[in-house]
Amino acid sequence: MGKINGCIKCLFIFFNVLFAILGCVLVYLTVQVTAFSHQVAAVGGPSLAWSWVFVLGVLILPVLGIVAACMEKELVLRIFAGFMVAGMIIMLIFGIVVVVARNTLKDSLDTASAEAAKPFMADEEMRKMLMGFEQSAQCCGVFSSSDWGNYIPQSCECKMQHTGFPFSSGCKAKPVGVLGPDQIYATSCGVLFVFFDLFFKIIMGICFTFAILALLALLMSILMIHQIRKHDSGGSSMAMESY
Repeated sequence: MGKINGCIKCLFIFFNVLFAILGCVLVYLTVQVTAFSHQVAAVGGPSLAWSWVFVLGVLILPVLGIVAACMEKELVLRIFAGFMVAGMIIMLIFGIVVVVARNTLKDSLDTASAEAAKPFMADEEMRKMLMGFEQSAQCCGVFSSSDWGNYIPQSCECKMQHTGFPFSSGCKAKPVGVLGPDQIYATSCGVLFVFFDLFFKIIMGICFTFAILALLALLMSILMIHQIRKHDSGGSSMAMESY
């Protein structure tokens, strides 16, 4: 008979197997997007380094949990529990950071003005990134087309009144006295906060969900450690009585 209750052990191993499979899927997806990481970093986007840390953590920690449950060793379970504590804290920190970043972005867009766009438009790399974004997202300017000043680039040119793209609300004539295409996108790129907000909410949900799951894994680890201690102490006392 094992030291750990059979139902708890099987349930613990089952969920760790699921997370190990999830880790394999995440590794595959991360490998697929690695080819684009250099292009994303070139325009100021985030690196995939932290993504690899997260993905490998999701893959390796469940394997450690399975090994700990199968071995029924208190030391291995203690190590696993320690990683769960660290993972829970890290996920909570990331979740809070995402919440703060979302609120900051929302506040900046709510108080959007031409003055707020000037630091962004003064950076040449940011301007290039915005022009590329305008073509794909069918929008013009950070907060309005006036962010471009007296010359609106071709990336703002609107050729069809109904583009069918969910971000765009059609075309409008360029402001009087401004150089550039005659018809430009009527929607500014700031409206995309709705979709960025959805993205932030998804990340927040992932972070806090993993924090809760880490807490549950920690509690199960503590319970199994308690059962192992109880089994070992019972065995020791029985051996002394027989002696």
